[in-house]
Amino acid sequence: MAYTLSEIYPDDKRGQRKLRALLEGEGITLDGNLDYTCGLFDEDYQLVATGSTFGCTLRCFAVDHRHQGEGLLNQVVSHLMEHQTERGILRQFVYTKCQSAKFFQNLGFYEIARVEGTLSFLENRRGGFSSFCKKLEQDRRPGKSGAIVMNANPFTLGHLSLVERAAKECDTVHLFVLSEEQSLVPFDVRWKLVTEGVAHLSNVICHPSGPYMISSATFPSYFLKDEQAVITGHAKLDLTLFGSIAQALGVSVRYVGEEPRSLVTGLYNQIMAQELPKMGIQCIEVPRFQAEGQVISASTVRQAIHDGRLEEIRNQLPQTTWDFFHSPQAQPVIDAICRTAQVIHY
Repeated sequence: MAYTLSEIYPDDKRGQRKLRALLEGEGITLDGNLDYTCGLFDEDYQLVATGSTFGCTLRCFAVDHRHQGEGLLNQVVSHLMEHQTERGILRQFVYTKCQSAKFFQNLGFYEIARVEGTLSFLENRRGGFSSFCKKLEQDRRPGKSGAIVMNANPFTLGHLSLVERAAKECDTVHLFVLSEEQSLVPFDVRWKLVTEGVAHLSNVICHPSGPYMISSATFPSYFLKDEQAVITGHAKLDLTLFGSIAQALGVSVRYVGEEPRSLVTGLYNQIMAQELPKMGIQCIEVPRFQAEGQVISASTVRQAIHDGRLEEIRNQLPQTTWDFFHSPQAQPVIDAICRTAQVIHY
């Protein structure tokens, strides 16, 4: 039978209905984070196979069970890889069920890590993750080394307090700033605010996280059963990767901020407290820093910027962050925050 491969556009209502029906029929939920979707259609315009991309990830694959074994998924994946290459995205990643990992390995992907019984994480570059860890080894220092991973969206006195606590207790602190562009404050600004904000701490080394510290935006939820399974799978995969990163840097302790308001982050912290000691890494949860009795959070800062009340939260920001948001360079960031209806993430 002849099949036609074409893009399924977000505003194609008929195509979207067929997409949802195919995914649901195969036990998959349509992912909320997609930037390109394609489908294979038969001669009657029935959708028989599909796949999508988001950033550097390939995701949301399905083949109608009546057409499995015809090599259709191979066609879809090959097309998506070509599409990504045309977009200039040469490093590509796949999250898939463990039982599907072999298929992607046969297409030139290499497994980086897996959460047994849940998912496998692969990339199309042999030794990509090991090379990343090898490069980090150049920043390994003697003595006690700690680590912090933050988004800093934007960098607040709460973040600074966490880093200062770690810097006081460790000989070296490796501070990772999430690189992915899934935040209202773009990475180049977050990097600038973090590096300038901790410049007075001589034993802090800043690192971009690269693609190996997984954000909630890129983590797949479409083939996991419920929210708790998603959070648990996300945390365990992230921590599996972090274990190798910590080993490369000689990290023996990770500092995390307490998160009483967020169910997701609270559960994530619980899983860290359980899993990190198994790797020989202590997990220290630090109470949230307060200003005049108010817990400081990046969400509160974004809301204040959104509402035009930045002056009211002067006591929540380091001088460097305060100066940036009063500079002309901040206007595109402020505009983006003001255009966003929901700036608090739970």
